[in-house]
Amino acid sequence: MGVSIEVSSDNFAAEVVQKSYEKPVVVDFFAQWCGPCQMLKPILEKLVQEYDFVLAKVDIDQSPDLANTYGVEGVPDVKIWMQGEMRDGFVGVLPEPKLRSLLSELSLKSELEQGLETLQTAIQTGDVATAKQLLQALSEEYPEDRRLILAGAKFLVSQNKFESATKLLTAIQADDKEYFAQAQAIKALVQFQQIVTESAAENELDELFFKAIRLTLNEDYAAALNLFLEVVGRNRNYRGDGARKAMIMIFDLLGDAHPLTKEYRKQLLLVLY
Repeated sequence: MGVSIEVSSDNFAAEVVQKSYEKPVVVDFFAQWCGPCQMLKPILEKLVQEYDFVLAKVDIDQSPDLANTYGVEGVPDVKIWMQGEMRDGFVGVLPEPKLRSLLSELSLKSELEQGLETLQTAIQTGDVATAKQLLQALSEEYPEDRRLILAGAKFLVSQNKFESATKLLTAIQADDKEYFAQAQAIKALVQFQQIVTESAAENELDELFFKAIRLTLNEDYAAALNLFLEVVGRNRNYRGDGARKAMIMIFDLLGDAHPLTKEYRKQLLLVLY
């Protein structure tokens, strides 16, 4: 958790420049009469409760010299200090996801993000008891966070609790554009688990497809994508284009920026066209 302070010419050097040697300082140059400033303010106040940085608020009408010194021509103007130096920030209002991305670029992680990393480690090492405890604690503190809902649903799928996973995912609707595709992908994981549980391989393509499904459920996405790609190359129509659809599902699960998504999108296009 960080701290929010009001800054003026009198304490700028101490609270911004000097403090920036300890942790990043996000300086919000604002004005009381500025509508966009009032929109940005609660977002920044929310984030400083989650991330370890200093939010320094400068009223340009009270400290016009600071605005002139640092080239503030319009508000809100957010600038960042690290190690005693000013870095580029942004002018105007950024949506919360982009602000979180900006903080991530500063090597900052929220308490929830740290908790999610610990949760992922527990799941990967098979420490089910710890994973359950972490999920419960995080869910009580962040009950509506979409990232936590997705992580919880994936965990439930791994525990064969399909109905609970599907129910949890109903909180993420189509208007949650940032997370809906991932939620749909996890629902597909439920179907995958049911396939390998209830179906028997009858031919070589079935064996490849089922193996790829198991690899997906074990989060070995590179190996799974490789096998799904092989199935696409051998029979595009297999299971109603099921192998290609499975690859798209993994892309949605990983996100567009993931290296595997970028690599296998290209390979899939080569096979298809």
